[in-house]
Amino acid sequence: MLLDRLFRPRPALATGRALYVQVVEQARTPALYEALACPDTIEGRFELYTLHLMLLLERLRAGGQATGDISQAVFDTYLKGLDDALREMGVGDLSVGKKMHRLGEAFYGRGKSYDAAVAVLPDVEPLTGLLTRTVYEGADAARAPALAAYVLKIRDNLAAEPLQRLLAGEVRWGAA
Repeated sequence: MLLDRLFRPRPALATGRALYVQVVEQARTPALYEALACPDTIEGRFELYTLHLMLLLERLRAGGQATGDISQAVFDTYLKGLDDALREMGVGDLSVGKKMHRLGEAFYGRGKSYDAAVAVLPDVEPLTGLLTRTVYEGADAARAPALAAYVLKIRDNLAAEPLQRLLAGEVRWGAA
């Protein structure tokens, strides 16, 4: 009994993990790669995971204090996923820390840019520009405006998502 309680994940951690699984599932939606022509590369997938994580964290922030621990758990699970992915790709233990530091800087940089792009909505040009520089970097960015429309639709869907559903570890993104 005592050991069971000690090793049982905190509710916020379990919820954060469940939400992160859904972030990954949404970022792997085939339509993103087919219809929106997002690059199906390591970098392209990182950008889509990060974008969906930022969208979810933005929604969780709107939930106030009730979602603070869950937001942290989602972010921690994201970082662990990146660490695990680097190790699976064969990055040595001594290099993982350096690469994680760079990925952390990339995440925070994108977060600042995303917040700045959202702050000037309904002007979508900054958001489209951000997606062109990040998701479509080095690829054909002709579908960047369509991806920006997708992001705005997902933001609206998440804003309408009942907080109780998120607190239960469930998120409905809407169609891609």
